[in-house]
Amino acid sequence: MATVAEQWVLVEMVQALYEAPAYHLILEGILILWIIRLVFSKTYKLQERSDLTAKEKEELIEEWQPEPLVPPVSKNHPALNYNLVSGPPTHNIVVNGKECVNFASFNFLGLLANPRVKAAAFSSLKKYGVGTCGPRGFYGTFDVHLDLEERLAKFMKTEEAIIYSYGFSTIASAIPAYSKRGDIVFVDSASCFAIQKGLQASRSDIKWFKHNDVADLERLLKEQEIEDQKNPRKARVTRRFIVVEGLYLNTGTICPLPELVKLKYKYKARIFLEESLSFGVLGEHGRGVTEHYGINIDDIDLISANMENALASVGGFCCGRSFVVDHQRLSGQGYCFSASLPPLLAAAAIEALNIMEENPDIFAVLKKKCQTIHKSLQGTEAMASLLMALSQGPSPMFAFFLSGVSGLKLVGESLSPALHLQLEESTGSRDKDMKLLQKIVDQCMNKGIALTQAHYLDKEEKCLPPPSPGCPGTHSVDQAGLELRNPPTSASQVAGIKGVRHHRLAKWATWSTEYKMRAQAPGWDEVFSHADSQIGTSIRVVVTVEQTEEELQRAASTIREAAQAVLL
Repeated sequence: MATVAEQWVLVEMVQALYEAPAYHLILEGILILWIIRLVFSKTYKLQERSDLTAKEKEELIEEWQPEPLVPPVSKNHPALNYNLVSGPPTHNIVVNGKECVNFASFNFLGLLANPRVKAAAFSSLKKYGVGTCGPRGFYGTFDVHLDLEERLAKFMKTEEAIIYSYGFSTIASAIPAYSKRGDIVFVDSASCFAIQKGLQASRSDIKWFKHNDVADLERLLKEQEIEDQKNPRKARVTRRFIVVEGLYLNTGTICPLPELVKLKYKYKARIFLEESLSFGVLGEHGRGVTEHYGINIDDIDLISANMENALASVGGFCCGRSFVVDHQRLSGQGYCFSASLPPLLAAAAIEALNIMEENPDIFAVLKKKCQTIHKSLQGTEAMASLLMALSQGPSPMFAFFLSGVSGLKLVGESLSPALHLQLEESTGSRDKDMKLLQKIVDQCMNKGIALTQAHYLDKEEKCLPPPSPGCPGTHSVDQAGLELRNPPTSASQVAGIKGVRHHRLAKWATWSTEYKMRAQAPGWDEVFSHADSQIGTSIRVVVTVEQTEEELQRAASTIREAAQAVLL
């Protein structure tokens, strides 16, 4: 029976083979042949081996040179040549052994050497010691930290505040605490470097809009709204943020906050406001741009600022609603993993807040002096008339105020204590522009006026425009690859495209690898042809309440004379 059954099965197999389609047989034949090949073929090839002698090995080892860890840097690089400061950087500063009037430090309210602030810090030093040696979650929380957070929340009229031990890490930690991969962040193209690093850490989808251009921001919001309609399920879980500065460090301009608040509610986004430069400067009581415009503080989802400018301390803070701020205590990297703020600096900041609350007139004084230096550097007839009225007759500064500063243009609003002077006509090379401006700074230093250049990290800044107005081309890098529009036609144009650099000295630093590195975050390298020339190379002029009218006039006159000597 078994033999008959086996014969019957064989007959069925042969019959099925005849009835099967030809393409089926061909496919099965190919698969059988491929399996046979895989079974009997070698998975690797034996290469010819040549043994080296010990001497040959030693020669190869001696000849081998490792690739440089970093590209070579000239010893003349500005970052390697410091201006040595002796003593506190207050009203009068000693730089490289020469005493000057300080127009470089951000000591806006002159609290750095205030006796009350120093006494509070010294008292705290005797009680707590120098540092904390631990983050806030690991025995790094002192009672003075809680006092400072309570005082900041009360001063800013918010529910709660949180302090960081490093000003830069404040906004750089706050952004990735809330914005994650897949979220969308709309950012002003003039945003400072701390914001840029926070965006990079968040790995969110970044969309840049023109500096202080509400229409351009709304265009991007409308485009995103259309995209959300195509995929409503994804839109429901995607968070949208608008990140701006109250008073921009790179341009000295104030953000149009009322219009931004309207867009927030219209397109259901959240506003993060960075107020490091505007805190202690704008508003009747120094509360920043919200007080300046009369905006309800609850309309802003998160406010951050450092305590290293107006408060003359160290560190930074964020404030807002309690449930928003408390989230940073769990996920703010700078808060969770850095040693907490030294108690002496927290005590100094508390005393600085006391002085600000007791002397609200100090903000009006700073505002007046900012307007004075702005008109002086701008060269307006209104300033000349004002000077004549103050001096009750013609002044030797009269001709200066009519003409302004030859060869330089003023960037920044009259309310900003940090103004920028840029070249009216760029040489086309950032290095040459920097050298010209440094000559002006050096000449002013020799005449007793301490200024500084606004320095940027050329290989890190995401929105660093060329020194000349405009941008010769635009490109975008995303997960899919690289798209280059309006390609540059010369090496100088190549150097001018933001985010694109060609390193000739290091073989590993090629265009392709850099694009690959920068394409990690979607939209991160999107560059606009409307790149703002306001963020270019400049001399920064910083105003404080300690500077007298005579010193402001002297600084303006000195800058004008130095610019004429160098540029004309």
